[in-house]
Amino acid sequence: MVKASAIVDIVKASTPRGLGTFKVEVWGQEPYDYVRIYEIRAKSDTIAAQEGIRRFIAEMEEMPSS
Repeated sequence: MVKASAIVDIVKASTPRGLGTFKVEVWGQEPYDYVRIYEIRAKSDTIAAQEGIRRFIAEMEEMPSS
C-alpha cells in the first residue's frame, strides 16, 4: 500500500465555466519516500489533490521492486 500526502497551490482559479490550474506537490511515506510535483487542471483544489495522489500511487506501483 502506498501512503501519500499532498499540498495544493492555485496557479489559476477555476470559474463556473472553466477548470482551474493547480500545482500539486505529493510526497509518500517509506518505502515510497519520493516527492513529485504535478500541474493539474480540475474543478477544485480537492479534486486536484485527489488526482495528484492517484498519479503518485500509479507511478509508485509501476516502480520495480527491490
